[in-house]
This record gives sequence, C-alpha cells and structure tokens, in this order.
Amino acid sequence: MSTARDNVLGRVRKALGKRERDVAGVAAAEAIIAGHAQGPRPRLTGDRIERFTQRARDMESTVEHIADRTVIPTAVARYLDGLQLPPALSAQKSHAGVCWPEFAALDWAGAGLAIEARPTTGGDRLGITGAFCAIAETGTMVILTSADTPTATALLPDTHVAVVSAERIVDGMEDAFALMRRERGALPRAVNLISGPSRTGDIEQTIVLGAHGPFRVHILVV
Repeated sequence: MSTARDNVLGRVRKALGKRERDVAGVAAAEAIIAGHAQGPRPRLTGDRIERFTQRARDMESTVEHIADRTVIPTAVARYLDGLQLPPALSAQKSHAGVCWPEFAALDWAGAGLAIEARPTTGGDRLGITGAFCAIAETGTMVILTSADTPTATALLPDTHVAVVSAERIVDGMEDAFALMRRERGALPRAVNLISGPSRTGDIEQTIVLGAHGPFRVHILVV
C-alpha cells in the first residue's frame, strides 16, 4: 500500500532522475553510518587529566581533585564555605540540596549538609551528579539521562557539583560516543554535554552566567 511518505520520496527521486529506489546507494550510506567514521582530529599531547582540568577552568568551571568518593561530602562543604554559601543552601526540605541515588549513602550530615537523593523540585539550590565520562579536549562532561541519572539535577539548581572519574576522562568527543556505543549500545533519550555554567550573550552581546541553568559548576575529579 502506498503511503504519503512513499509518495513524497517518489517525487523526490523523480526530480533527481532516479526512477527506482537505489538499493546499492542506500546500502552504501547505511554502511558509512554504521562504521562511525571519524574525520580529522587534533593531536592531543600531555596528561589527559591535566588537560581536562585546564579546559574546564577555561570554561568557567572550578575543579578540585580528591582522593576517593568518601570525601565528596567534605569537598562539597568546603566548596560552599569558600563561596560563603550556607550549608545545604537551606535547612528547609523544599530547598535542600539534591543528589543522584548513587551518592545517597555518603555521610552528608557528617559534613553539615542536608542532601536528599530525590528528583529536584525546581526550587533546590544545589544539585550533585556524576558523569558518564568527560572530554579532555573541551573540558566537557557527558551526562546520559535515565531514571537514576536525571538531567534536571544538573540543570535546574543554581549550583551544580559534578563528580567525574579520572579513569573516564577521554581525549575527544569521538571517544565519548565510542564509549557510549561500547557500553550502552543504543543512545539514551538524551545526551547532555556540559561545558561550564549556563551562559548567554543575547543582550548587547554581554556574557551573563546562569541565565538558563546553573550559575556555577564545580567538578570533583576522583
């Protein structure tokens, strides 16, 4: 049965002088797509972790290297203290800091923080997330959306603290997508590439931070 799509594509083929579906051409195009061919890439030198750290700082993120995951709460508290932000940013439940479930068991209370492992309500001031991987070339974090890794935690609060595993810092974006295909197969519903705080230059070409997302991004490299 002919469909509207077939009719449209048929008219396109006719206009291009192709009377029938080019089976060989389609197969060749599909092979190119499946092969994930890479174009020219800059040659990166030096330490990958140091490069990521510098590029992230160039993008207005702050970065701290920590020994292991157990010190994440004290590192977050130290960061908030350094900015003279109140612990937990509020003692009220509706405005507590939120984190992904993977960080729920950490000793937040021992660090003087009220952090809850729940989806953000939109009024939360602090969001703590992990990252699928990070890109050294651009200082970018890659976050894949899922029930346990909600993107909103990274995008809605004023302050975003992200935990990045040093072992999962790759050279370039091509390596990040290759890692996704290798570990996840199909891509999730959304892939978020985060390079520093939210910014815009819409008004008089003046850069403003925090216009459409976090005002600050702090990265803990473990």
